[in-house]
Amino acid sequence: MNNSFSESYKNAGVDVTAGYKAVELMKQHVARTMTSGVLSGIGGFGGLFELDLTGISHPVLVSGTDGVGTKIKIAFTMDKHDTIGIDCVAMCVNDIICCGAKPQFFLDYIACGKNIPEKIANIVSGVAEGCVQAGCALIGGETAEHPGLMPEDEYDLAGFAVGVVDKDKILKPDTQKAGDVVIAVKSSGVHSNGFSLVRKVFTVNEQTLARHFSDLGATLGDCLLTPTKIYVKAVMSLLDAVNVKSISHITGGGFYENIPRSLPKGISAKISRNDVQILPIFDLIEKTGHIPERDMFNTFNMGVGLAVVVDKNDADKAIAAIKAAGEDAYVMGELVDSEEGVIIC
Repeated sequence: MNNSFSESYKNAGVDVTAGYKAVELMKQHVARTMTSGVLSGIGGFGGLFELDLTGISHPVLVSGTDGVGTKIKIAFTMDKHDTIGIDCVAMCVNDIICCGAKPQFFLDYIACGKNIPEKIANIVSGVAEGCVQAGCALIGGETAEHPGLMPEDEYDLAGFAVGVVDKDKILKPDTQKAGDVVIAVKSSGVHSNGFSLVRKVFTVNEQTLARHFSDLGATLGDCLLTPTKIYVKAVMSLLDAVNVKSISHITGGGFYENIPRSLPKGISAKISRNDVQILPIFDLIEKTGHIPERDMFNTFNMGVGLAVVVDKNDADKAIAAIKAAGEDAYVMGELVDSEEGVIIC
């Protein structure tokens, strides 16, 4: 690409040489994610990946795509761009593991007002870190410069993940019954959902985000920008330890929207409000914004990143497996015969 340069295109706002430099700068980060299945490097027209199907008799591909949402505004204000990519990976891989699938590879898409190579490479360093945590390879992506459509200092980030699961091992939510327990796997904070409400509650500027709160043990900005937990390794360990009936990723819509997505008709999750270990950031949001508690549970994860359903006899073993994989978990409720979906009491 040494001969690729257009002065006219540059004058229109797109510098193709900046794109080439960004690719060179990000290669060191991408290299960290390489797994044995990767057959091509970045820069081609497509990413090649060879699936290892050892032990899988009937492979099923599971895909997921998502972005980071308006949390990205916090990164803009703080001028900190090396963690937002972790959120992007997390939002995709945490969805596909709810089927029992193991993530294999990931692709990212960055749209920006102006391609500043060092900044793009910084964003990709977070994507790479997320892929390392998820055990999947970053095999490609796209950086698109959109002058006139976006401000020069802004960007948006989205991703796409593919995993594989043996058809016989796809989770079967229809096996759930009254008396099964609901296990909460702790979140790291707000994750990547509800930030439109967060930004309405708090004035997002440098001064507000730099304010230290003793209850948070950090500045507001650092707390809000905490990356989304990636639960791949914990879930893979859990699936090896017990018979998991369903997993719900608690994202936008909170408890009331996400938990019912993994429940059969006629079964509801009865959650004990006193057992939910709510993180301080949610207490601060609720108090500052005068948000009704039901709206909080219908918007945020409240400290629960995943809701896992197992037989009550497997609860202790399941929690032990999750903790052994480095995450924290506890029982927060049970399934009951009901049409309500979620009951918080």
